Amino acid sequence: MNSKPPNKTSFFSSGNIAFVIVVCASYASATTAIIYSRRPVPAWEAAVFVAVGAAYLVVGTYGFALCRRSQSLFARVSYFVIQLLLAVTLILLRGSTGELSLILLPLAGQSALLLPLPGMVPVCFLIYVTLVMPFIIRSRWIDAIAIALIYGTGIVFVVVFTRVAASEREARTALAEANQLLRDHAVQVEELATTKERNRLAREIHDSLGHYLTVVNVQISAAQAILAQDRPRALDHLSKAQALTQEGLAEVRHSVAALRASPTESRPLPEALAKLAEQWDAAGLRAEFVVAGTIRSLTPQANLTLYRAAQEALTNVGKHAHANSVDIYLEYSDGLVQLSVRDDGAGSTSSEGGFGLLGVRERVQLLNGEVRVHTAAGKGFSLEVELPV
Repeated sequence: MNSKPPNKTSFFSSGNIAFVIVVCASYASATTAIIYSRRPVPAWEAAVFVAVGAAYLVVGTYGFALCRRSQSLFARVSYFVIQLLLAVTLILLRGSTGELSLILLPLAGQSALLLPLPGMVPVCFLIYVTLVMPFIIRSRWIDAIAIALIYGTGIVFVVVFTRVAASEREARTALAEANQLLRDHAVQVEELATTKERNRLAREIHDSLGHYLTVVNVQISAAQAILAQDRPRALDHLSKAQALTQEGLAEVRHSVAALRASPTESRPLPEALAKLAEQWDAAGLRAEFVVAGTIRSLTPQANLTLYRAAQEALTNVGKHAHANSVDIYLEYSDGLVQLSVRDDGAGSTSSEGGFGLLGVRERVQLLNGEVRVHTAAGKGFSLEVELPV
């Protein structure tokens, strides 16, 4: 597994610093050995030794970082060819592997990072041959075998250690990315939940409070219209408006306390819809409620969705339709429950509706249901809701 390339080339990365320390220590050891050997070294040889050593350092730091970024196999193989040639040159100038053997061990570690296994093995073999060949040529066979075992073990250790360290670093990086992704998802989920709750509360306020205010307004308008001619009936309308106001206020208080005050929690859906019809019938709009099919128990969400849909339809009738009558049908059938609210009012040229109908559609979509609107100018308005059960 190759390690992830760094985002930018830096001489002061931890890998480069380790490489420089090891190579410089090897150079210092080789230089000290030359000084103590008292062997005269020509100026050109010393200059070449320094130049090649500097080239090996530069290529091993900047070149290594560039190869990790490039992802080019050709560039990576070329890197190791150049480094091996420079290392062999240094060894030939020194006259033996000796102290310079350390400069090749970091190269084995780099091969574990830059090359896949089929490419890493030949490179490590060439490094091994470069290290042990001078001893095989110049030393006794027993000494050569001992040195070969030591260098072989060192190369294996460096490669394995580098692979394990790279894998651990990749695992930490992957874990950090996964944690960041989880945090991002958690923020998104929180924002989505907040948005859904805000929309739910907006629908509740519109559907419940808007309904009560509309009915109260109709009752007060009716009272005003007949106050001079029929004071007792006008007072009756005002009394009903006051009762509806108190009922709406109670529902708002319950909604604030419980974040959901469903009118269908304490009574069956047909009974709740019948009470809605009675409220509008008392306000002067003939409202007829009919139930068809075998009444069955629905989920609280389905009950509330159908109730709010009927409530929104009746509120729109009171606000816009100028209708004389409205019919509410609730039908239970196999696998479905259908609600239909039809009025004989002015109708509309658009079936889109406002926020109220948008809220109805959102509620129904959450339950995998369908909403259909039928209207035309002068032909009334019909809202149909169908839910699977």
